[in-house]
Amino acid sequence: MSQLKRSLRPRDLVVMGLLFIGPAAPVGLYGTLEASSNGMTPLVYLLATIVMAFTAWSYSVMSAEIPNAGAVYAYASRGICPSVGFIAGWVILLDYLFIPAVAYLFSGISLNALLPALPVWCWTLLAVAGTTLLNVIGLQRARKVSLIVVLAEVITLLLIFIGGLWVLLHRGPAVPVLQPFVGNGTVSMTVLLSAVSIALLSFLGFDAISSFGEENNGNRRQVGQATMLCLMLAGILFIGQTWLASLLSPWSSDWLNQHPEMQGKAFYDIVGQTIAGGLGGLLAITKAFGAAFSAMIGQAAAGRLIFSLSRDKILPARLSKISDKNGLPVLSILMAAAINSLLAVIAALATDGLSHLVSFVDVGAICGFICLHLSVIGWMLVKQKKRDWRSFILYGVLPMAGILTLLPVLLSMHAFALSIAGIWLAAGLIIYVFRRPHQPLHPRG
Repeated sequence: MSQLKRSLRPRDLVVMGLLFIGPAAPVGLYGTLEASSNGMTPLVYLLATIVMAFTAWSYSVMSAEIPNAGAVYAYASRGICPSVGFIAGWVILLDYLFIPAVAYLFSGISLNALLPALPVWCWTLLAVAGTTLLNVIGLQRARKVSLIVVLAEVITLLLIFIGGLWVLLHRGPAVPVLQPFVGNGTVSMTVLLSAVSIALLSFLGFDAISSFGEENNGNRRQVGQATMLCLMLAGILFIGQTWLASLLSPWSSDWLNQHPEMQGKAFYDIVGQTIAGGLGGLLAITKAFGAAFSAMIGQAAAGRLIFSLSRDKILPARLSKISDKNGLPVLSILMAAAINSLLAVIAALATDGLSHLVSFVDVGAICGFICLHLSVIGWMLVKQKKRDWRSFILYGVLPMAGILTLLPVLLSMHAFALSIAGIWLAAGLIIYVFRRPHQPLHPRG
């Protein structure tokens, strides 16, 4: 069986996970969340971090048990059954293909705003081409670039935090310090759940660390540890930056509701108007380039999932070929890049293309996460027969809690996004019926 080269250290895994998420991921969603959550965006991100913590735990368990580039596909195949494994892998592939497309399009829009001589679709293709080149050249160069980009985003956020704290100390907050967590009236659970479903978009990407399980050069637990650490760091950054913005914001949530055109740039305007104009511009530039490199990690993860599916003969076997030069599944990565390009360019040329792309992402991820939790229960309690009380809590109660926190979020999603996911699943089932081997699939760890 084709095997990937083991060359990634724990630091590399954390950096790539943070880059895929984006340390400043809430920046573009802040205004929308502030308007829809009645000014409780930090609370929304706290709840979203808790929801994702259950998922991170399940990833940490299964990545240690079954280190496989197929991630959820491999976990569900062995923990439940091959058919469910394919469904899990197929639906989360929707996530891995659409998130990079969203990021590439966002990068194209941002670069077009800086240099409008080139249209959005052209900037988008340039971003795809540049990052794909890094992905196929080799992980050594890609991880160095990843570290530089993550540091640039973190340093920019650090400057914003320092400037924001100075403003708060000298001018005071615009609202009571704890109001962004407790609100100023009755908290509606329906409103919060709807906002959490949007906020989850900021976290999607930390799970891609598991796709690099076969390339981890240490013990099996390192991938899970990197996943948990990445989530905790992202949660702290997200809560901190949105809390700061809420304390500095000159606008109420009602005002943002009445001015939807201001929601997308609210965070940038808060930084530029209350801290320093130059910081707002620096943040915009950092986000423009950071989005493209975030997409690079998503593209790499999608390539590895395609590689795993083809290695098990569900997709054409040629896609499982590993390059002799760098030990990477180059054809699978190029396939992911081609799909990313197609989706991003179509969206760039369409009206409201970005919003349509975004609406599809959460559905695939959450369905995949639910299958992940079920695979922990199936693998650890049923197949490994761990029946003591500690195992029941760790491998039964915690995964079930993860499912129960995800289901309300899934049910609160837009019907159009659920319909697209249904069409994607139907297409996958057709492929599975015609491509599956005669023998049951058992992806190896």
